[in-house]
Amino acid sequence: MTWTARILTLFPEMFPGPLGLSLAGKALERGDWRIETIDIRTFATDKHRTVDDTPFGGGAGMVMRPDVVDAALDHAMRDGLAPAIYLTPRGRVLDQELVKALSS
Repeated sequence: MTWTARILTLFPEMFPGPLGLSLAGKALERGDWRIETIDIRTFATDKHRTVDDTPFGGGAGMVMRPDVVDAALDHAMRDGLAPAIYLTPRGRVLDQELVKALSS
């Protein structure tokens, strides 16, 4: 079975992007791994496919609607594909040590 990376994104057309031009891109061409994009917007329930909202409690900026992200994540993990890695500025740094741990 080929290793698959599922990417939840608002911009699926951006992938594989730079990955397609790197060593990872060569491995992708060889079929060593697959990339599958899932458009988060398809899980919005309103007619405008809204995925963002104002922060709970106020403040500047916008946040992703948790119900939409939850539905997209449930879909992405439908066949037990794990782990889920959520990239955020507040998260742990994705360094070589973490990559090795995730790969095992």
